[in-house]
Amino acid sequence: MLNKNTIRVINLPKIEDLRGNLSFIEGMNHIPFEIKRVYWVYDVPGGEFRGSHAFKKTEELIVALSGSFDVILHDGSEERKYSLTRSYYGLYIPKLIFRRLENFSTNSLALILASTTFEVIDYVRDFNEFLSLKK
Repeated sequence: MLNKNTIRVINLPKIEDLRGNLSFIEGMNHIPFEIKRVYWVYDVPGGEFRGSHAFKKTEELIVALSGSFDVILHDGSEERKYSLTRSYYGLYIPKLIFRRLENFSTNSLALILASTTFEVIDYVRDFNEFLSLKK
């Protein structure tokens, strides 16, 4: 069983070929959840950020399909930065982790796989509310 409680970088399969490389992700195989939603973030203007929230129920995997960006995560006690620069690595984020994506390079593309469908009530956008939920 894949661990559902630990933030971690996951090495995704990488099939190298002279014609080009191929990587893929399978729910409950490479990541510890079934994929219920897929979305992507792109054309982020210089200096802007995305996210700045946590989820009560949703787990995610974030992949830099193109370009690079930083993911800043806070678990309720400490903050840590992950730089995503390759399409064959994904950052697994369990539920109740506050996140912010920033420092997007030109033409970067962030792919996000989520364990739930969209529900606005799942979002925790206030950092102090997040901290109280973590207690």
